[in-house]
Amino acid sequence: MISTVVWGTGNVGRAAIRAVEAHPALKLAHVLVHDPGKVGRDAGDLAGTGRDLGVAATDDIDAVLATAPGAVVYAASGDIRPDEALADITRAVRTGAVVVTPALYALYDQRSAPPELRGPVLAAVADGGGSLFVSGVDPGWGNDVLPLMISGLGSTVDAIRCQEIFDYSTYDQPDAVRDLIGMGHPMEYEPLMLAASVPTMVWGGQLRLMARALGVELDDIRETMARRPLETTVTTRTMGEFAAGTQGAVRFEVQGIVGGEPRIVIEHITRIHPSCAPDWPSPPDGAGAHRVIIEGRPRIEVTVEATDEDENRSAGGNATAVGRLVNAIDWLVDAEPGLYDALDVPLRPAAGRLGRKQP
Repeated sequence: MISTVVWGTGNVGRAAIRAVEAHPALKLAHVLVHDPGKVGRDAGDLAGTGRDLGVAATDDIDAVLATAPGAVVYAASGDIRPDEALADITRAVRTGAVVVTPALYALYDQRSAPPELRGPVLAAVADGGGSLFVSGVDPGWGNDVLPLMISGLGSTVDAIRCQEIFDYSTYDQPDAVRDLIGMGHPMEYEPLMLAASVPTMVWGGQLRLMARALGVELDDIRETMARRPLETTVTTRTMGEFAAGTQGAVRFEVQGIVGGEPRIVIEHITRIHPSCAPDWPSPPDGAGAHRVIIEGRPRIEVTVEATDEDENRSAGGNATAVGRLVNAIDWLVDAEPGLYDALDVPLRPAAGRLGRKQP
């Protein structure tokens, strides 16, 4: 059994605790938290399993890493604290642990990551013998293993389009939805995630990774952006009121240009309410989906809908991102120490888990 730490118990961390507990090769050894109010609470309580797991949460990072765990699922956010996340992650790698995380977007395609990110990780690997694999859902498996696998079913491929189409009122992370993305802010507000070049910073690595797998060179990466205001005030179940005239929908593309044409495209269409931008593509049931479209012969379209935590679609997306990471741990433990990406780490069947009761 691989002794495993879950570091962080937010939207991703809750799913990580459940995934580690369910995995036959992993043993949940410790749970690290930042909030003093969570210290001492059982992991099962924090993850909403309905039963105690016998692991009390702690904020003593030194003590936990001193136990030399086999793996760490780093579930703390890196969106607004990238320097701190990098420091935490390299600290864990330096203990010799396999670390998996969705926190650092630039390392999704680690070969193209800037030296100031890649360098400290490689130094930590050399010092301690640990490993790092960074992935998520979008960016993550929705923009790498899924479209690449499906592309192999075609005879000819003209273009690949990866879409996230979501009602963001189901995404229980108000700071990200309101401030980073701008939902509910006046239209003159400039959200950080929508600023020029930021989408490329987040999703450009995924375009380069897909291009590498497909054996093509990108001529350029381009962005498109559109925003729409709410026509009427709406009230959401999880995040309260969003006023008429404020931002209610966003649509952008990050385009990988090959031969002068957008051949690999990552597109996001997100709303705070279905009434906003009704002419834009919508998910099949109005809640949320990830979709891959292979334009070619044959034309192939695959839509993935995942639910978790009382049928919540955003929680389902988080759970699939966690599944990709947690299910890679035993493979990474057997591999050489290093910095890995999605083309290195196979997506494998759920061996040993069919019919197992979930925590």
